[in-house]
Amino acid sequence: SAYSRVLQELSKYDGSIAITAGEHSSIGMRGLYLFGNKEQKAKYMPKLATGEMIAAFCLTEPGAGSDAASIKTKAVQDGDFWVLNGQKIWITNGGISSFYTVFAKTGDDDRGQMTCFIVTKEMAGVSTGPHEDKMGLRASNTVTVNFDNVRIPKDHVLGEVGKGFKVAMSILNSGRTGLGGGCV
Repeated sequence: SAYSRVLQELSKYDGSIAITAGEHSSIGMRGLYLFGNKEQKAKYMPKLATGEMIAAFCLTEPGAGSDAASIKTKAVQDGDFWVLNGQKIWITNGGISSFYTVFAKTGDDDRGQMTCFIVTKEMAGVSTGPHEDKMGLRASNTVTVNFDNVRIPKDHVLGEVGKGFKVAMSILNSGRTGLGGGCV
């Protein structure tokens, strides 16, 4: 695809820039593209398309890397809002993003249902940790993203409540073509 070719070209010159662009478009804003409703897309897609907003994908947690179903970040309904608490680690673009695609447990049990949310940096309670000093891809911004009683409006759910695992896997599956292009 053309997108894969773009990441191939970027990677020729700088893998960090390819990772930054890929995170933004392959998975960071892909949930909005695939699962966002008309109003969500109208509000965020123009700014994401121009780069005015940078996107990040927030799934990985301490103890929940390849086993996405074991995340601990939790969102609880409170009237017209969801209240989000938790931490995501190794988030590419996390420190430069203003748009986060965030996954949180919304069920009652330990391995309960997961829901996908749009979270923006200006929401109270969103913070980031220091830039991770990596061995490679050093120019790629990778941080911890923290959520402390973040109040998310109900209309910021991507897809259906409790169907976030399906959203996450769809985003990751569609994002693999870009990653493959960058590796070539």
